[in-house]
Amino acid sequence: MLRLSKLTDYATVILSFMAKDETQVYTAMEIAATTGIAMPTVSKILKLLVNAKVLISTRGAKGGYALARAPEKITVANVISALEGPIALTECSISQKGCEQASGCGIRSNWSLINQTIHHALESVTLADMIKPATVKDTVWNQEVMIPVSSLYR
Repeated sequence: MLRLSKLTDYATVILSFMAKDETQVYTAMEIAATTGIAMPTVSKILKLLVNAKVLISTRGAKGGYALARAPEKITVANVISALEGPIALTECSISQKGCEQASGCGIRSNWSLINQTIHHALESVTLADMIKPATVKDTVWNQEVMIPVSSLYR
């Protein structure tokens, strides 16, 4: 199972809240109060998102945090990379150094293909997409979804 950390999940909640009024500057306290996420966690996530240039921060009495670019320009891949590091299903997807079998591996290029496909899919979903209301027919909770790999290439 591919699973993201709670911090990444919380980051999408925070960014979705901020994207609803992308022109506003939000304080960490306001974000914590509105989202229900604990203040220390919000602070940690905001710092990671600023470091990844997903958010900008301003100091001072009217300071706070704002989106670094329009919600249409911030992808789910940007968010995941900011919190989790490079998107990779296997160690060899990003480096040969972590695997003793890399030099003789016959499927390494196939893992790279799978990794690229997932990365492209995550790049195709933006923060603007995340704040659109989902309709009942769009939700697929507890259902298996089959996506042909060829359909993910542009």
